[in-house]
Amino acid sequence: MQWENESSVSEFLLLGLPIQREQQAMFFALFLGMYLTTVLGNLLVILLIRLDSRLHTPMYFFLSHLALIDISFSSVTVPKMLMNMQTQHLSISYPECISQMYFYILFGCIDNLLLGVMAYDRYVAICHPLHYTTIMRKEFCVLLVTGSWILSCGSALLHTLLLTQLMRLQNQSSVSEFLLLGLPIRLEQQAMFFALFLGMYLTTVLGNLLIILLIRLDSRLHTPMYFFLSHLALTDVSFSSVTVPKMLMNMHTQDQSIPYAGCVTQMYFFIFFGCIDNLLLGVMAYDRYVAICHPLHYTAIMRENLCFSLVAGSWLFSCSSAMSHTLSLARLSFCGDNTIPHFFCDLAALLKLSCSDTSINALVIFTVGALGIIIPLTGILVSYVRIGVSILRVPSAKGICKALSTCGSHLSVVFLFYGTIMVLYIFPSSNNSNDKDITASVMYTVVTPMLNPFIYSLRNRDMKGALGRLFRREIFFSK
Repeated sequence: MQWENESSVSEFLLLGLPIQREQQAMFFALFLGMYLTTVLGNLLVILLIRLDSRLHTPMYFFLSHLALIDISFSSVTVPKMLMNMQTQHLSISYPECISQMYFYILFGCIDNLLLGVMAYDRYVAICHPLHYTTIMRKEFCVLLVTGSWILSCGSALLHTLLLTQLMRLQNQSSVSEFLLLGLPIRLEQQAMFFALFLGMYLTTVLGNLLIILLIRLDSRLHTPMYFFLSHLALTDVSFSSVTVPKMLMNMHTQDQSIPYAGCVTQMYFFIFFGCIDNLLLGVMAYDRYVAICHPLHYTAIMRENLCFSLVAGSWLFSCSSAMSHTLSLARLSFCGDNTIPHFFCDLAALLKLSCSDTSINALVIFTVGALGIIIPLTGILVSYVRIGVSILRVPSAKGICKALSTCGSHLSVVFLFYGTIMVLYIFPSSNNSNDKDITASVMYTVVTPMLNPFIYSLRNRDMKGALGRLFRREIFFSK
């Protein structure tokens, strides 16, 4: 939304329900009662499913998610409607209106997809009862729910970006595309770097997909640690896929342009998957802390429901975090230079190009950054400090070796991920700062996701064993 364009509105008026003024109180009480019934009824459904082990089946797993979505779906519109009826204040700001539309589409789409998933579950239960547990296994159910969230998130984002782009077109001074300058390399080096980064990207994709495959096929890896690792591998593939293919295409075609909608979409998913990566590292640190400091209670603490909740919470928070940055960026004008000195649409680079006031954006970055980066990092540090204290209480070579075996891979990934971020943001350099920023970005968007499979495979005995069993199985079936 362009504040400089006087023809553009900064807020909208919601006329509400077509009811007479003297009926407002009656309808307010009616809808308040219906909303509270919706929230309490669906929370009761979720609570019953979580507490009763007999309800831990695919059907009730989907039902619990449907109940959560129903609460969220109603909460997007009803509280605002009730507040307007009570205060007679009908206005809603542009960011609030866009946010409400985004989450309305998001939860409405998830609701629709979950109903389809539940129909498929009932079909399998009735038409293939003997194969029900084989078909509707836990991993498949999680995949169906996760896919519903991702597809809905993409659908809602697409509608949001199209709407913001439509409103931007009113301002003819705004740019419609940006130019990505790419990596600071000479033209004669383009082919060499293209081959290098293409190989690194393919290694990232194939390596992380191999980790996911091993964890899914080997029942001995169906533990909380490897459940989180499979999500981290999926996130690493997605994180690299947001930026590297576009960078490679630009290097190959020498076409550096990217449309406004494409740039904002890339920024959204970069923040989205980067935030998930960060949160999952924090979750995995907590898992290692429980495994070492409370081994006898590990299965009781890291139960299946908690693991699902931690992963789902990471996805949901990351979605909200990325959306907050996207909405705060959508209100800015870009009426001058459209050249981005980077190989992807970095939020900081976009803010430097804006000719609007970016103080709100800085506040969002500070607030969301504190929640999305400092809290997980603090959790990682606290977890490993307590792990160290626990080991030092009863020092033994066997205990130290076991701790290193359990935490070594995760610590290596943490140092690699946060090390580049610290170099980029905590230790700034005045000389060639732009080249340094690009180099650090290459490290955590290309190099780190590529190295993670090697770190977890080479330093982890269970992964090496699963890989050996997979190869032996393939050799046996090929004979």
